[in-house]
Amino acid sequence: MNRTHTPALPWYEDMGPGSGGLEPRAWYAGSDSGRMSLNGEWRFRLSPGAAAHDESFVRPGFDASGWKKLAVPGHWVLQGAGGAPAYTNVVYPFPVDPPRVPAENPTGDHVRTFDLPGRWPGDGEVVLRFDGVESCARVWLNGQELGHFKGSRLPHEFAVGGLLRAEGNVLAVRVHQWSSGSYLEDQDQWWLPGIFRDVTLLERPQGAPRDFFVHAGYDHRDGSGTLRVECDGAEGRIVLPELGVDVATGEAVTVAVEPWTAETPRLYDGELVTAGERIPLRVGFRTVVVKDGVIRVNGRRVLFRGVNRHEFHPETGRTVDAATMRRDLALMKQHNINAVRTSHYPPHPAFLDLCDELGLWVIDECDLETHGFAGLEWRNNPVDDERWTPALLDRAARMVERDKNHASVIIWSLGNECGSGRGLTAMAKWIRGRDPERLVHYEGDLSCRDVDLYSRMYPAHAEVELIGKRAEEPWGDEELDARRRAMPFIMCEYGHAMGNGPGGLSEYQRLFERYERCQGGFVWEWIDHGIAHPGHGFAYGGDFGEELHDSNFVCDGLLFPDRTPSPGLIEYKKVVEPVRIEPVAGAGACAVRISNGYDFAGLEHLDFVWSYEVDGALVESGALDVPDLAPGASAEVGLPMEGDGVWTVRAVLARDTAWGERGHVVAWGQVEAGAAGAAGAPAAAVGERPERSEGVITLGAGVFDAATGALVRLGAVPVEGLRLDVWRAPTDNDNGAAWEPDERYGLRWRELGLHRMRHRTDAVEVGEDALVVRTRVAPAGVGQGLRTAYRWTADGERLGLTVSVVPEGEWRVPLPRLGIRFGLPAAYGGARWFGGGPGEAYPDTRSASVLGRWQMSVDAMQTPYVRPQENGARADVRWAELTDGSGVGVRAEGGAPFWFTARRWTSEQLDAAEHVTELRAGETVWVNLDHAVQGIGSQSCGPGVLPEYRLDAEAAEFSFVFSATG
Repeated sequence: MNRTHTPALPWYEDMGPGSGGLEPRAWYAGSDSGRMSLNGEWRFRLSPGAAAHDESFVRPGFDASGWKKLAVPGHWVLQGAGGAPAYTNVVYPFPVDPPRVPAENPTGDHVRTFDLPGRWPGDGEVVLRFDGVESCARVWLNGQELGHFKGSRLPHEFAVGGLLRAEGNVLAVRVHQWSSGSYLEDQDQWWLPGIFRDVTLLERPQGAPRDFFVHAGYDHRDGSGTLRVECDGAEGRIVLPELGVDVATGEAVTVAVEPWTAETPRLYDGELVTAGERIPLRVGFRTVVVKDGVIRVNGRRVLFRGVNRHEFHPETGRTVDAATMRRDLALMKQHNINAVRTSHYPPHPAFLDLCDELGLWVIDECDLETHGFAGLEWRNNPVDDERWTPALLDRAARMVERDKNHASVIIWSLGNECGSGRGLTAMAKWIRGRDPERLVHYEGDLSCRDVDLYSRMYPAHAEVELIGKRAEEPWGDEELDARRRAMPFIMCEYGHAMGNGPGGLSEYQRLFERYERCQGGFVWEWIDHGIAHPGHGFAYGGDFGEELHDSNFVCDGLLFPDRTPSPGLIEYKKVVEPVRIEPVAGAGACAVRISNGYDFAGLEHLDFVWSYEVDGALVESGALDVPDLAPGASAEVGLPMEGDGVWTVRAVLARDTAWGERGHVVAWGQVEAGAAGAAGAPAAAVGERPERSEGVITLGAGVFDAATGALVRLGAVPVEGLRLDVWRAPTDNDNGAAWEPDERYGLRWRELGLHRMRHRTDAVEVGEDALVVRTRVAPAGVGQGLRTAYRWTADGERLGLTVSVVPEGEWRVPLPRLGIRFGLPAAYGGARWFGGGPGEAYPDTRSASVLGRWQMSVDAMQTPYVRPQENGARADVRWAELTDGSGVGVRAEGGAPFWFTARRWTSEQLDAAEHVTELRAGETVWVNLDHAVQGIGSQSCGPGVLPEYRLDAEAAEFSFVFSATG
């Protein structure tokens, strides 16, 4: 019997990293005269499978004019050239049979024809470099196959000098979407094939070095820097004019320097001068060690205020231009972020140049994740299979060699969510041998046998406190357990920023500041990965017809896809601000305590300004004299005025920087004294007698339906459906993740039926000075309910409401919210309030809420989460108004500070929408005035709501006073 055998093509059975390429080396931009970009318009053909043997396109003279045009760098699935994006978090989107992948393997043939510029190249070698191709590429130049490679987010180079001609060069690249390398790249992101980073020809003159390694340490005891540069393949000199350095490569020189840190990113410009090439250098002197169980840079403990970052653009996918990178890093710095973990692969190398320049600590992570094997109990996991070890070592080497000269990179990460195995041990050993001056990180092995620091994802606050005390649960091996307990601790992922949230960041930050061992963490993640879509606005998993997908789990960033900061980023900025401005407890006069939370910098670069407001109106402002405090120091500073009001003190940039303009707010704090709101608890609205006539009841300015007791008009303003409300459109954190141990309240609320509450009127009682409406609010099919009484009173134009709620039955879940909801005509779309703002806040996400007077449209109050969900609440509100364009409308004052939400659709409509484009403004503005709301938590991938932010179903009473405006 004849059998057909599939050949061992690179994409099919070959586990190795590739063939024909050059050894990895340091990446640097080089001079324009020695570089020719091959980016631009290529010709492209897509085949449904990878087994085709038609290679005629690789030869000069082939006519590809009928092929599609494609931009390189780019992804063909985002350019209308065939196929579609696909998103999975953990599972592989093909049958797991390592190293094999399906025959249904989309394959893109790329062709670029080019001429060489005059007098180029010279008499040296020429290198063809690919900075990123997903997932496997075979390369031909002028009909000659150069080789193939995997390692999608790493550079690969080929020597091509002997194949080039002056005109009519044909570069052909066959890219397979799937390959054995795909098993190593299961990285919780869109699967997006293509040549997505730069393609470049580089001249390598005779006498140029093959590689170089800059070693620049710093001794904090005497302020000296030691510089030594290894140079492979050539001799040369290191010149740093500002320091007066001019030494031969390989020699060490010690000189007084200013150190590099993320707060003070001091770089010294210089050159590596060899016979064939002058290579520009930007040297930052710093030393990173673990000492006494703490990560120390330049002798001081560092606290990571970090973020995870995938490379992403909503239109171009993983192709991100330099201007966008710079804008992202400026946004990070503006929001007090000082560290980046490059999840889960090395970024475009230009990104690290910017980290050096602007100042961020970097955990540089290898292009490695095998998470899809977790569901198979890690059977056949490549990192524990020696046949895969060459590919793993190749990826480690390409990362380290490419990025070794960056001062910002202080930690190498072996990869992400790969389980454990011998391959990881081999990688760690190789990295330490090549670069012992940095630390090694990996989270997926709790034994910590291969690393220098203990790292975890999404531990609960209580566990973090135990870790801070070095009292965490023991590991089975006593020796490894003792070693781990002696290590510093970071959270490489926490605060899952999916949808509304994350909550609980402040409580984590207090633990980081309390326990020296706990050195911060990296919020997951920087940006929502919503792909621009004509129908949905932004698309997520499943919107492209994927067979397997993980829905909107790909939208879990601090930025929306269009790079607008989310409320989560505003909250994070406040939580991690490096200067604390707090009221002085018990101070006779108004005063604040200023604390310097920087690791290295003083406060000389900041100005401090104050303002004093009453009921949101500015009374006076000025400059505040604050001493230049050393890191960790604090001082009490008096405020220049006394009275009942709100003082706001801000720390702002004193001068322009590379990432922010003078006056940019770095930190702020408020002091509230006396009746600061000037709209505190309103006097009770009493005195009027309710009158019944012709089917209505009139009480002061209020008109009620006589049968149901429902308010139908306030003065001239129609009012619809004012009643108790406990429902909210569940957030991603409410719904939770299946693998999290805490209760998934969003699911429990729906099971109980809180989204379909029935309101039964039991009595409408007209008294001498009040109208009392008694109701029972409950979902069908259950015994639990909320016995509710509305007591209405009036004095002249003001209408008072006191709501009393008593739970009935056994409530085993908290409530989403507790308050009232009512509707106003669509014209009343202008909002004004005194309370927290300008953006949304919830009980565990309210650190950034500034007390003041705010005004915006109801439309502007909405937060456009990619998957619609509860949003837009304002905290600590004393009064709120909804008005039309002429100022006519309704004012509500609270008997105590309340939560205020207004939108042009109901919570039920918000809950039903899958994309923001499905939300349609109706004829009604729906207003929620809440006595209390449930916290947010981080259970979309992390712990749930902390107990203090849970809204348990208990007896409650709250009140409002309504009046007409205009």
